[in-house]
This record gives sequence, structure tokens and C-alpha cells, in this order.
Amino acid sequence: MTGAPVPRPVPRDPRDRDGAGRPRNARPRDELGRPLPRAAASDVPRIPDDLAVTPAEAVSLGGGLLAEGKPFHAHEVFEAAWKGAPEPERELWRGLAQIAVGLTHARRGNARGAVTLLRRGAARVRGYPERYGADPAFVAASADDIASRIERDGLAAVPPADLRLPLRPAGGLEPA
Repeated sequence: MTGAPVPRPVPRDPRDRDGAGRPRNARPRDELGRPLPRAAASDVPRIPDDLAVTPAEAVSLGGGLLAEGKPFHAHEVFEAAWKGAPEPERELWRGLAQIAVGLTHARRGNARGAVTLLRRGAARVRGYPERYGADPAFVAASADDIASRIERDGLAAVPPADLRLPLRPAGGLEPA
């Protein structure tokens, strides 16, 4: 048989991508960011890719997720704030996202990743003034303390409750 070749169907990319080919956050994730089955319960929190939050909303939502032991989801909130923040505040949000990722690494058992991201994030947030209900100096000191304890004593010596890092000391400032 001669003639034109028979066109083959183009295989569909099973990954969830936007129009530009970037991955989307369609699959539900557990509190540590591990993918869950697509049919996972609807009560699993999902942070939309296009989340737009004010700084006060980011502190409230992200801080609440940290308190609930969901640092991966908190990092997504802080990352959304980082992407939408004016230049003078971008490093604050970037640092908070990195601290949340450091806590995620700690909860997953990755001591080296935890220490690296906790210290990197602490360095970024240190020096910002208290605002939006967050105390960056407190957060930086807390992240550095957790990193030091992991280095000195190992992850097993850091109680899970200590990885629920608050964004302000108990009884601290309220959002402005």
C-alpha cells in the first residue's frame, strides 16, 4: 500500500497543566504536600493556583494553616502573597514561604532540607517590622531556634507541636 502516512493520535499529557504548560495544583495534597488520590475527600484544603490575598489575609490564612500542622498549604498562601506583593515586601513573603517549606521538610524527616530552608527564610524575614498581625523578628528567632535544635539534637528531639510555628508570640499583636 502506498500513500500518505496514517496520522497517529497525539498522546494526551495526563498531568494537569495550564494553557502555558505550567503545572496546576489540581490534585489534593496532604498536610505535607504529598499528592492524594484525585478522588480524595472534598474536605482536604486546596489552595488555588490563582489565589489573591491581602497581606492580612495571608497572615491569617497561612498562620492558621501553620497552627493546624499544614505547613505545605501555608507555604502556598505565603507564595501567593509573595507573587502579589509590592517589591519592598516581597522578601518578607518569600521568607515566610521558605520557613513553611522548612517545616514541611522537618515533618517529612528531611533534617538537612529543614535546617537550610528555616535559616534561609529566617534571614529573609528578619528586619521587617511587625505588621498584618505577624512579628517577623519572633518568626525568625523561632525558625533559627528550631534549626539549631535539629542540628544539635536531631529531628526526633523536636516535638511535633514545636513545628507548628506561630507568626507572633502568644498574646502578641493583633492584625492592623
